[in-house]
Amino acid sequence: MFQLMPGARTSKARLTRRDLIRMSALGAFGLGMGQQVETGLQAAATAGKATAKNCIYIFLCGGPSQLDMWDPKPSAPDNIRGTFKPISTNVPGIQIGDLLPRVSRHADKLSIVRSMHHDTTSHDLGILRTLLADKSELTKAYPAKRSDRPSLGALLSYLYGAQGQLPPWVVLPRYFMTGDRFYRGQTAGLLGNRYDALELGAEKKSSLSRTEFSLEHLDLSKSGQDIARLTERKQLLGSLAREDLAADPTVRELDGLVNRAYDLFTSRSIRQVFDVTQEAKPTRERYGMNEYGQSFLLARRLVEADVRMVNLFWTFYGDDGCQFNLWDNHGADQKVCGGKNRGEDMIRHDYCCPSFDKAYSALLEDLDQRGLLDSTLVVVIGEFGRTPKINKFAGRDHWSGCYSSVLAGGGIQGGSVYGRSDPHAAYVADQPVTPFDIHATILHAFGVSEETTVKDPLGRPLRITDGTAIRDLF
Repeated sequence: MFQLMPGARTSKARLTRRDLIRMSALGAFGLGMGQQVETGLQAAATAGKATAKNCIYIFLCGGPSQLDMWDPKPSAPDNIRGTFKPISTNVPGIQIGDLLPRVSRHADKLSIVRSMHHDTTSHDLGILRTLLADKSELTKAYPAKRSDRPSLGALLSYLYGAQGQLPPWVVLPRYFMTGDRFYRGQTAGLLGNRYDALELGAEKKSSLSRTEFSLEHLDLSKSGQDIARLTERKQLLGSLAREDLAADPTVRELDGLVNRAYDLFTSRSIRQVFDVTQEAKPTRERYGMNEYGQSFLLARRLVEADVRMVNLFWTFYGDDGCQFNLWDNHGADQKVCGGKNRGEDMIRHDYCCPSFDKAYSALLEDLDQRGLLDSTLVVVIGEFGRTPKINKFAGRDHWSGCYSSVLAGGGIQGGSVYGRSDPHAAYVADQPVTPFDIHATILHAFGVSEETTVKDPLGRPLRITDGTAIRDLF
């Protein structure tokens, strides 16, 4: 993962191996396709017609309820349909849950996939299937390994490089972890750390009260670095490039990385992209004055600045730093991390559906009004859904037999529903979709064929996805 790494002052006389390793941590900036991709891979990647050039991937950590949000069943028995009601949307014939009144006005932009499924009700393994999307690695969700298949953001960085001065892949507000579990599917894996994401690295507390980001990872003074030192390294690489080492591809690559890093850390205009306080107060309030809303707003700003892939992980941290999987609305006989104890109260609490309804609808509206939605694929997904039957705590338990995901923009046909669940949203009735297929569908939107391969550590070709793109969504 991208980190600003402290270290001793570099001598002007020589560039040590340690310095080279440290500067390779600036690899989140990516390089152009022509420098990194083999001819065959480039041809395979660009064989299809791309409908998207950016992606915002929103992961609702914990397992959002398909019945209460995207696939209501008003004719089901009371213990299945629950206390929430279906509401009409701006598309005749499509209803969603009344927890999402603002989103209902944007259904014409959405394709709701109601036939998601996979084979596990374990959070860890559901996250593994969704983020890593590798059928050969189905048993260990963490820790991330350098031999892992590259994540979506890394693949897009590898294939297409950066579109502007900013890194091609950014993670908001932080990587997804539960305790010390760093889940696989969030790194560049076998492609190497130069294709890892730039992580905003927000402190793990105050999800409801956070209204801006400290940009600590963009502040060299916080990491023991400074602009003068980075300038010194940049000049050193410049002098090396005038010597015989100029022919060394490693030196040329580091020169490009340091130039990108220098631009990021010294450019006021680039740093301002990450500063959500630059937005008008009414705009910020429309997204929601909390970590979720401001992360969605920052995602829009990053897309405007040509960041290719933005991962947004939605999990809750209390003021004391306690993590609470708010979408995991089992309910309980006692309060956890200051959260509500009944399942139906959890999902309707400010930290859950109301905040999502506000932030997601504002994002769709802004992207559309700014002419960005057609080229920006927005994905909403969790690791699974919830049980049809409501439990004794007025909540729902883990369920992977059938759940929903939602796609918008980036060439997706809005105002549509793909797939069908049975009368209780318990099992798929038609057009089954797996997380692997969503993975392949995102790549398809960027014109990348599921037949595309990268080389594993032994030099063998490895397909970049195990899914099949859902072409009917476009």
